[in-house]
Amino acid sequence: MTERFEKHIKASEAGVTAIELLAEHSPLSKQQLKTAMANGAVWLESQYGTHRIRRAKKELKQGDSLHLYYDSEIQSQTTDPAILIADEGDYSIWNKPYGMYSQGTKWGDHCSIYRWAEHHLEPSRPAFLVHRLDRAANGLIILAHNKKTATAFLQMFKQHAITKQYRATVEGNVTSIELPHTINQPLDDKPAESVILKADFNAREQTTTLIIDIKTGRKHQIRRHLSSIGHPVVGDRLYGAKDIAGNLQLSSVLLSFDCPIKKTGRAYSLAYDRAD
Repeated sequence: MTERFEKHIKASEAGVTAIELLAEHSPLSKQQLKTAMANGAVWLESQYGTHRIRRAKKELKQGDSLHLYYDSEIQSQTTDPAILIADEGDYSIWNKPYGMYSQGTKWGDHCSIYRWAEHHLEPSRPAFLVHRLDRAANGLIILAHNKKTATAFLQMFKQHAITKQYRATVEGNVTSIELPHTINQPLDDKPAESVILKADFNAREQTTTLIIDIKTGRKHQIRRHLSSIGHPVVGDRLYGAKDIAGNLQLSSVLLSFDCPIKKTGRAYSLAYDRAD
């Protein structure tokens, strides 16, 4: 049975450590609490704001508050490893596996791509998320390693200065459409544009593998757009796929942009039939 609860605890005096205060006010053992802290389930609220706290022996000030969000199912989650594609110093490119989150929640972040990078990059660096990839999808994602680079990438995404191509295998035959084929259906009352560049039909499987360029980045954009034309992505439990036995067949396969640091062209891709 999943154990799930919240604790919100204020330090009544200075000098008490985070682990001591948590142990006094929660049913968890100190080892469970240390694991929960390492996994991003504990937050410190102080005069400086609210942020995750991971150091068990952090001494608190009077009036500081700890917020524990414990879910045993989330704490026990694991993922396949992410694969480093390129380490450019100020940023890195990763192949995120199926099941790994782009970002954490208040309940934890140990299964997120940025925490994976912080644990495994050498030399160690903080990691900042600059765009997202669905948990159910896999493929290329950019992480920045300082705030200046993160801001630069966020601006580039806002200005559509980064080319993003995806491979999606969908149910049915999509080869009758004229390519390139643009889907302009708004999502959540915002403009959204996806362009199908290539379509290869597999008669035996009755599926079509598409290469798609997205001009905007709305939540679940590709999945919702493809479902809207009657061809949901294979494995898509949310948007009408009949075949949901395996993983979502959606991968980020190309990222191309001018490096915000060196001002030179960069392109990173996974093995696929590229649509230039």
